[in-house]
Amino acid sequence: MARVFADDNTLDPRARQLLRTLIARYIRDGEPVGSQTLARHAGLDVSPATIRNILADLEEIGLLSSPHTSAGRVPTAQGYRVFVDSLLRLRPLPEGEMARLRQELPAGGGTQALLGNASELLSAMSRFVGVVSVPRREQFAFRHIDFVPLDAQRVLAILVFADNDVQNRIIRTRRAFDAGELERVSNYLNRHFAGHPLADIRSALLHELQAARSEMETLLAHSVELAEQALGAGEEGGDDTLSEGMVLAGQTRLMAVQDLSDLERLRELFEAFARKREILQLLERTMRAPGVRIFIGEETGLAPLEGMSLVTAPYAAGDRTLGVLGVIGPSRMAYDRVIPVVQAAAEVLGAALKTPA
Repeated sequence: MARVFADDNTLDPRARQLLRTLIARYIRDGEPVGSQTLARHAGLDVSPATIRNILADLEEIGLLSSPHTSAGRVPTAQGYRVFVDSLLRLRPLPEGEMARLRQELPAGGGTQALLGNASELLSAMSRFVGVVSVPRREQFAFRHIDFVPLDAQRVLAILVFADNDVQNRIIRTRRAFDAGELERVSNYLNRHFAGHPLADIRSALLHELQAARSEMETLLAHSVELAEQALGAGEEGGDDTLSEGMVLAGQTRLMAVQDLSDLERLRELFEAFARKREILQLLERTMRAPGVRIFIGEETGLAPLEGMSLVTAPYAAGDRTLGVLGVIGPSRMAYDRVIPVVQAAAEVLGAALKTPA
């Protein structure tokens, strides 16, 4: 067994301090770190020869590697994992930056604007890619609905949700509805169901239709037909811009990252961003996990993200988890900076989206 381990199979204090110092300097400078540098900066009263022996042991157990062109060493993905799990020292986000988040993610700003602002802020504050998964619309209650006849078999549904988002959806009907019928349906839905989640409304309407007396059957039948489409997923001609599943910002910032100078790597990354599906699935894996999660390199399960890291946190309104946000950047990122940004952004975004049930 390598000499860096203590009796309880954890890294001994000297190895921990050397690994912490080496990774911190490599993140800062982007250059392999040698024993002479560590002798000056690690704060240990040991010789460079002893440091070299410890580094060799750390390399043997897979936490460091030696580039062919340098005598110094760099962290591996496993080394970064040990660093973020047990060696990283985190501080709360400075109050000035918290104030910036609160100012640019104000309550009542509308979900679409808030998600866009959140992804831009994550990118600007981390200098990498900001990503926010879009909440499913069924998670929000609706506040008000109006129907406008367009032609014989098309009706425009105008929905105002409890999070202040407004959506227009064109729905197709089996027959023509006049303005009076549409007004009666909208009045019924607004009176009985404002403040309820969409899925609950659809099931409640069907239940009421089954139990209705004859004089209510016509109104309920019309309500079911129109609500089935208007309160479901966006239909043809609608502007349900939140249906894409994910909002990205700052992809071009990666072109300036030293570790990503390979054009083929960048092309694969940009293609993964354009597809969105794989990254969205990765985000959704973290929906039920509280707090910050970090995927390093192959832990993402996505080949284009090899050599990259994803730092995520779920955002919630009250007790409802709505989605996940995070930062995608090179594994050589300043985790002590990025983690507090992601954590704080999730808290502020969740507070901004919190609306009465």
